[in-house]
Amino acid sequence: MSMCPDFLNKTISSSIELYNRTRSPEATARLLELDEKRGFFKVEFTGSFCLTCGLRDWLEDLAYILRSKGVDAVLEEYVEKDEFKIIGSFKIKGLINDGC
Repeated sequence: MSMCPDFLNKTISSSIELYNRTRSPEATARLLELDEKRGFFKVEFTGSFCLTCGLRDWLEDLAYILRSKGVDAVLEEYVEKDEFKIIGSFKIKGLINDGC
């Protein structure tokens, strides 16, 4: 799956920056892995989160930011490493508008 690696990398990076600006210190994201060819990426989320809001909601917020910037991605799964660290795996479904 080839999806304009430069556009994808920049969009994911800027989306994570926006996520961190608006959600830190309760949640902070860091890109761990990006595989454009297979269409997935992993993000480490750290923080205290607001568990009354729903943990999955904190992670899915990143997918909503990506969608607003032209990348259709969904949270496929997440693993809680401990109460303050979660690894989220996202599937890239495609580009909403061709950013290439």
